[in-house]
Amino acid sequence: MTPAPLAARLRDPRGPLFFPVTAYGPDGSLDLDVYREHVRRGVGAGAAAVFACCGTGEFHALLPEEFEACVGAAVAAADGRVPVVAGTGYGTALAVRYARLAEAAGADGLLAMPPYLVAAGQEGLLRHYREVTAATGLPVIVYQRDNAVFTPATAVELARTEGVIGFKDGLGDLDLMQRIVSAVRTEAPGDFLYFNGLPTAEQTQLAYRAIGIDLYSSAVFCFVPEIALAFHTALREEDRTTVARLLDGFYRPFVELRAQGRGYAVSLVKAGVRLRGLDVGEVRPPLHEPHDDHVKQLARLVERGYALLEGNA
Repeated sequence: MTPAPLAARLRDPRGPLFFPVTAYGPDGSLDLDVYREHVRRGVGAGAAAVFACCGTGEFHALLPEEFEACVGAAVAAADGRVPVVAGTGYGTALAVRYARLAEAAGADGLLAMPPYLVAAGQEGLLRHYREVTAATGLPVIVYQRDNAVFTPATAVELARTEGVIGFKDGLGDLDLMQRIVSAVRTEAPGDFLYFNGLPTAEQTQLAYRAIGIDLYSSAVFCFVPEIALAFHTALREEDRTTVARLLDGFYRPFVELRAQGRGYAVSLVKAGVRLRGLDVGEVRPPLHEPHDDHVKQLARLVERGYALLEGNA
């Protein structure tokens, strides 16, 4: 897939952007059969794209051969119905390697996550992402968060880089994002894409929409796709009543529960998938499983969320 068609398919999605968890068996090894089923269910439930082996998919915990197998499994499960974007990251050499593995596995694009550990300057960051982008023919979305934070001037240079089609924000600095959007619009006009990539992005999406960012990632789609789809539809249709009902009754309580443990943005989502009947296994270290009481709270919250959809809560 060329950059333009992928950007066009992502620009106005009919459903949420799906970030599947990675399935492991009882011995901790990959369970590709369960993973393919997880992806198939998500696509069937209305996902507009699959972002495989990214943050929710424990990219950090996958060996290169496991990563390639997972991306290939996602591509097979999606079966051309929606695009598959794969994560890549670490230092430049490893990020290039993962990017090429993703291309070989049939991915349609890349989500370039922050480089490992170092706090690099703007010149080094720009060189890193340009080298990753140049390594394959895949279009790239750059992910801002943690140690990869960009000035508006650097964002403009990224937008001018052939193959870079978008910018995902996991930092949450709306002043910075407004300046980035304004600078790119002024100095590198075109069809550049922006994504809200904060954990449980639905919670902040009204604010991101106010500065012109309509795309967002949905981790909860992994285990409550009907709720995520209802919220996505309500946003598109400007149904503020439904948006507020789901924010107040489901998303805010979920975010507060997620805040009870480090790493819960992944492990609590994975617990949710298991609660809904698909055994995707536990998270790999250094993440840890949610406490039993938190899983019970999650089960009650899922019930409440579906009751909200039915008008019974």
